[in-house]
Amino acid sequence: MRDTVSHHLAQAAAQTPDETAFTFVDFGSDRHGVASSLTWRELEHRVRTLAAALRHAGAAVNERVAVVAPQNLDYVVGFLAATCAGAIAVPLFPPGLPGHMEKLATVLADADPVLALTSPASLQAVEKFCADQDGLRVRVVTEQDLLSGAAPGGVPTGAETFHPQPGDCAYLQYTSGSTRVPSGVEITHANVCANARQALEAYDIRTGRNCTVGWLPLYHDMGLVLAIVLPVVGHVHSVLMDPLAFVQQPVRWLRLLTRHPGALTAAPNFAYDYCARRVTDEERAELSLGSVAAMVNGSEPIAEQTLRRFQQVFAPVGAVRTAMRPSYGLAEATVFVSASPAGEEPTVTCFDRDALAAGTARVVETTEARAVTRLVGCGRPTGQEAAIVDPVTHVRLEDGNVGEIWLRGPNVGRGYWGRPEQSDTTFGATLHGDDPGDGTHRWLRTGDLGLCHDKQLYITGRIKDLVIIDGTNHYPQDIEQTVESAHPAIRRHHTAAFSVLTDDGERLVVVAEHARDLAEPHRVRDEATRAVRAAVSAGHAVAVHDFILAQPGTVPHTTSGKVARGTCREHYLRGAWSSDTQAQRETGNA
Repeated sequence: MRDTVSHHLAQAAAQTPDETAFTFVDFGSDRHGVASSLTWRELEHRVRTLAAALRHAGAAVNERVAVVAPQNLDYVVGFLAATCAGAIAVPLFPPGLPGHMEKLATVLADADPVLALTSPASLQAVEKFCADQDGLRVRVVTEQDLLSGAAPGGVPTGAETFHPQPGDCAYLQYTSGSTRVPSGVEITHANVCANARQALEAYDIRTGRNCTVGWLPLYHDMGLVLAIVLPVVGHVHSVLMDPLAFVQQPVRWLRLLTRHPGALTAAPNFAYDYCARRVTDEERAELSLGSVAAMVNGSEPIAEQTLRRFQQVFAPVGAVRTAMRPSYGLAEATVFVSASPAGEEPTVTCFDRDALAAGTARVVETTEARAVTRLVGCGRPTGQEAAIVDPVTHVRLEDGNVGEIWLRGPNVGRGYWGRPEQSDTTFGATLHGDDPGDGTHRWLRTGDLGLCHDKQLYITGRIKDLVIIDGTNHYPQDIEQTVESAHPAIRRHHTAAFSVLTDDGERLVVVAEHARDLAEPHRVRDEATRAVRAAVSAGHAVAVHDFILAQPGTVPHTTSGKVARGTCREHYLRGAWSSDTQAQRETGNA
């Protein structure tokens, strides 16, 4: 089988040319949303025409074409055209995304694209941004310019369709940068097609019965595969909207799920919490969520209280617990790795917190008088193999032990763009006792900690995020959850816990944003600080060296919505919150 995105697109267009392939609902001009669609025939025609124009404009095989455009159908066409042209697509975002200009500049410099494809409305901003970056050779173009001949070369007549090979690199998926500088994962056509099939199988998505609905950014791995590639490979209708439209009114997402039965959708943990808090009773009354096929929760770790809260709020309008599918994935494995079993409610297991920090999974009852960590199971990998490995000795661990998650399968990318040594370390790991020269024994090191228990994979955190105080491991998300529950002034999902080196060794620092509607934060700083210190001491037996009650919007996040703890630590060490710290000291709170 010619396992390429191009081949699957041709198949869909040949089999059902007049069926709707993609629909974008635009809330920018109408609060009720204006839908525009492409059939499979229309989509393929636009993609092939643009692919030929891109090749004629300089996007030869293995040249990079950055998609630096707003989220809409043009983005879908541009991404598919770049991959079908034999070029390497680089899915990105236009300038102006708050807090991510530096990442855009870093990725463009690293990928070194020959072309940047954008929309007419964003053309001027993208041209200016690229011109301001030293050393970029990129030429900014639009689909309209290429097809009208305004760009040098125009469109050739009678151009033959190019056929990429399965082993060709389809796109570079840049990591979110939560613990390091973003790196471009080389995803081949075979990788992404395999991963799409794995997800289709895990979530039981079928042609003619299901569709996908989403608002996730198309430059993010989960958004790209769920909203573009999976629909092409699985031949299912894709309905998408802009992320900002979701943030403005989260009910819009749920309305689309109501209108499109059999939907597969995905979002990080905070989105489900956001819906539960923001959707009003009146808005909820118009929803019907009983036909949703699967709601993927793709954060690590997944908060059990969020699953419970979402179900409590939306059960009256048909939401069922079996539709909620806690899942695990990462860009280096294309995106999807595992999901909770189909037809089963999410599994929540209580583990002894101290034992877990020491590397052992000890199941406890909530009635026991000890600190517990509640983890949500993410099922077993589909179409790939996972191992729990000691990150130092590379010895494979038995079930019930915490270690690094290692993966291998047809969906694992072939390495990081332009980083051979880092690629060999991350994508070419071997277990203790295996022959390093045998290519069949190469594993992907995820950098994630986890364990296997009762036939399910549980994610405990990132190796680089571990807070180690006086030789004891602490998972930052546990501390952050404690902090956010300590005082009502603290904003949920905007807290970072990390360690810094002091004269007394590594010590704990917590930066937490205060709620947006808090008019006079200085009046509660003392009270909030005392509450946080007491809660962390009682819950984790560790002292808070420094606590910052920060302004809203100052705790950095990745483009996928995760708290960027490494960046937050760097900002703290540079004195980013010095004014907040000074204010606390002036009231005797530091």
